[in-house]
Amino acid sequence: MTDAASSPANTRPNSLGRNFGRFELLKLLGKSDGSMVWLVLDPQIEQQLVLTLPRVQPIDAAAMERWSTQVRQAARLDHPNLVSGVEVGVQEQWPYLAADRTRGVTLGEWLIEHPNPAPIEAVRWVCEVLEGLAFAHESGVAHHDLQLHSLQIGESGHVQVMALGTASGQGTPAAEPAKRGLDHATLVEADALRAQREAAERDVLACGLLLHQLLSGTAVLDEPDLSKALRRLPPFGRELVRLPWNTVHPIPEALRAIANRSTAGQPRQRYLSARTFLRALQGWLEAEALGRDGPLELMLDRLRTVGALPALAGMSGRVERLAAMDGHHTEEISRHILRDMALTFELLREVNSAQVQGTQASGSAPVLTIRRAIALIGLNGVRLAANGLRQWPGPLSEAGAQALRALMDRVRLAGYTAQALRPAGYDAEVVYLVTVFQNLGRLLAQYHFPDEYEQIRVLMRSLPPPPDAPKGTAPAPGWSEADASFAVLGIDIEALGAAVARHWGLGDEMLHMIRRLPTDLPVRTPDTDIDVLRLTASAANEAVDAASNPSAEPADAAVNKAVRGSAARQSVAVRYARSLNLTPKLVQEALVAARDALRTGEPVQTAAPREDMPPVAESPVTAAN
Repeated sequence: MTDAASSPANTRPNSLGRNFGRFELLKLLGKSDGSMVWLVLDPQIEQQLVLTLPRVQPIDAAAMERWSTQVRQAARLDHPNLVSGVEVGVQEQWPYLAADRTRGVTLGEWLIEHPNPAPIEAVRWVCEVLEGLAFAHESGVAHHDLQLHSLQIGESGHVQVMALGTASGQGTPAAEPAKRGLDHATLVEADALRAQREAAERDVLACGLLLHQLLSGTAVLDEPDLSKALRRLPPFGRELVRLPWNTVHPIPEALRAIANRSTAGQPRQRYLSARTFLRALQGWLEAEALGRDGPLELMLDRLRTVGALPALAGMSGRVERLAAMDGHHTEEISRHILRDMALTFELLREVNSAQVQGTQASGSAPVLTIRRAIALIGLNGVRLAANGLRQWPGPLSEAGAQALRALMDRVRLAGYTAQALRPAGYDAEVVYLVTVFQNLGRLLAQYHFPDEYEQIRVLMRSLPPPPDAPKGTAPAPGWSEADASFAVLGIDIEALGAAVARHWGLGDEMLHMIRRLPTDLPVRTPDTDIDVLRLTASAANEAVDAASNPSAEPADAAVNKAVRGSAARQSVAVRYARSLNLTPKLVQEALVAARDALRTGEPVQTAAPREDMPPVAESPVTAAN
């Protein structure tokens, strides 16, 4: 930061020799189509002020009154990231809002002296802007003309929003409602609420443009006026704004995804509220501050308070009954436990965390089966684990619980599919658990961040072509899961699951297995059992994902399932043909067997028949289980 003595706020520019009423004009700090901001001297108090005026005078006395009313309402808002006005007045038919200059300079002035801020500094500034705007929007007030000259930065480096509601055109009356059959007052109120919502969304889009400008160091679309640039984006124009690759500072992929979502070409893919945009940026900041273990730390508090997942209703009672009955083998008890993902994860967490802490044999491999977990902690340990879980549905709403149940069924279906696809000689339970763990991050996100996870799914859907597109134009593909999760949460869901698995003590080999093979990478012939398990689980997850078509529009649900399933079988079989000796028929039979297993709850015991796979090296991890 500059010293206070050299700050523009403490240096009086030469007078322009003009007055605005009692104010002596010192300097034009910035202007746009909607507003202009002047540095002035108030001789009555011998103090510099910042005056914000609309670029166009209100058209009549009624418009002037509306302007004054909304600006006074906004000036009364009290928030650390909003600049309070000191005076609302009118001079020569020009309304103005005066603010204190001693608290800082405009962000535009600051960037002239300190160009190219570091990405983390730029993000912090935008977060502070979004904090102020979110409070204003929730109070029914929008800014309407967010610009560098309407943001104030103090010597401490904190940014505040100035001049809410002062832009030109905001005092014009709404069009007369043309609808019939409804009460006039009701229509006017509905129109006002819609206009308020749309204005708030434009403010959020302007914040996205501000983020792009700060990260890139150049005006967006070569347009210094953010409001003009905004009008060139859909649905107002046809320009697309994406963060360039040749920026002054390297931009992390997670931050790039957040910035690009904020100005996405499809309006429904953008952040529609200041709060959601703010949460994504704060998630990225927290992950950056915590370094490599950021994704884990973001979840730890939630895991401590509500657990990884909620236990299914009645599971603890079923465990008690099974444990009390004679003649039940460990394998039979483990089958019942595997139907409950919460208890499955809790048992594996407990036995593997114990190993990490040294209570198990030194150097022993992580536990990857429920059978071995039961053998290690005993039935009493299973009882204690089941009784300590939060019961279904935990803190979820009814809709959230239904979404989590659907995701769990889909993950179980993938697990059973992997059992059916596994080569001969591989343990069905190990294959199932590796496949489930490849979805750990998704399950955690669905439970702990249900609203954000739904946003991720929306971003992953393909988009229909615009109405004016040529006939036959293909739908625009949705975002990848990694880009969508970066844009919503500020972190990668896959990395989140891997971080939690590491925290549970599952080790490097397990962490390798539970990372799905990226769909844009070729599939290599496996060298070890670890690779075989990873590829089998990845193939099963891809088959279930493709068959359910998660990227499709809701209207696509009517597409013939047989056609979609055939395409899924073909794509997975071709991709894994050489590494796992898969064929479309084998994939089809595996999906059918998996659906039967999901319905009955019984695992798929028989591996799919196929040509012998080349020998691979056995891993101590798989051998130990």
